[in-house]
Amino acid sequence: MAEAVAGRKVIWLHAVSVGEVMAATELVRALRGQMPDWVIAISTTTETGQHLARERFGSHSPVFYMPLDFAALMRRYLRVLQPQMVVLMESELWPNLIETCASGGIPIAVVNGRVSDRSLPRYLRLKHLWAPILQRISLILAQSEENGARFLQIGAPADRVRVSGNLKYDVRAAENTPMTTRLRELLAEDAPIIVAGSTLDGEETLLLREWPKVLEEHPSAVLILAPRRPERFGAVAGLIETAGFDLLRASALGPGHEQRSDGVILLDTIGDLGSVYSLGKVAFVGGSLVPQGGHNPLEPARFGVPVVMGPSSENFREIVDTMRSVEAIRIVEPSELGAALSDLLTDGGKARTIGERGHEVFLGQAGATARTVECLVELLKRKSS
Repeated sequence: MAEAVAGRKVIWLHAVSVGEVMAATELVRALRGQMPDWVIAISTTTETGQHLARERFGSHSPVFYMPLDFAALMRRYLRVLQPQMVVLMESELWPNLIETCASGGIPIAVVNGRVSDRSLPRYLRLKHLWAPILQRISLILAQSEENGARFLQIGAPADRVRVSGNLKYDVRAAENTPMTTRLRELLAEDAPIIVAGSTLDGEETLLLREWPKVLEEHPSAVLILAPRRPERFGAVAGLIETAGFDLLRASALGPGHEQRSDGVILLDTIGDLGSVYSLGKVAFVGGSLVPQGGHNPLEPARFGVPVVMGPSSENFREIVDTMRSVEAIRIVEPSELGAALSDLLTDGGKARTIGERGHEVFLGQAGATARTVECLVELLKRKSS
């Protein structure tokens, strides 16, 4: 790492896991376009985040694990990196890192900032501790007006909080990753494909229980099932086989596989879901049939794929509310899932209308990357002057 940054101007960007790495992808590209001579060093906390960061950024950026938030460790990393700025994604507020940067005159920015429903009460209870830390941050770019207001509630200075939009809405996954191409070749062109993405423990069982209802009306339907956590791939494979469905692991796909038009495909790879959504006639977005707050419905909506979610969508409440207000999404209870999926496969006109409306919502949310880059460049200029 020391060799990669020696004599170069550096921005240190921390993205804790896969979701933050994906949200940071376009931001990193845009920053490189603005500052081609700079090095953007990327840290993550999780192993899956590290893997994806190395895959996406490793040829141009040093990628490393975030150290434990001890002052001595942070000072050591800062001595090696010598960053002109530190950027933290979403809600990664590391007190010792923030204090060490502030003491050393290094501006620190929070981008794509959010304070979740679950975190807000804890922050408020400890506001007397968090307010001094937040006052050491140079800039907070919030995902939304609501999140901006929450940062103010927990003690952030009003003149340092801005709303720049959600970077995840600017993620542009390639429509034809190698995995997407292999799946497209494997499946019949007119196959009724349902992509169930970012599913959590308990949701796969519900999906597999409802799947026969879909097959009754659409015998050739294919379910592409993508668990959120890679460590659950093996367990989900077991659930599929126990339920009596023909299982194919996407990771095992090769040129020898014959075309098929039925069964359940387990997407047991990292970083492909965003692209694979483009294959769906319908998408189910997970984390929503169980009380976990849901995942991003705009990932499939960007392709014009109609989206179905369960009732839990707290993590993306604003965008789900927007989509519901224009009938661009279907929210269902667990017992309604099979019927809703089957209905959208049957009624192509209805599915197309929902998909088009979702795509329009996605387009209306774009632009956060450009606004974020503009604010970060402005912060660097203020530092240099």
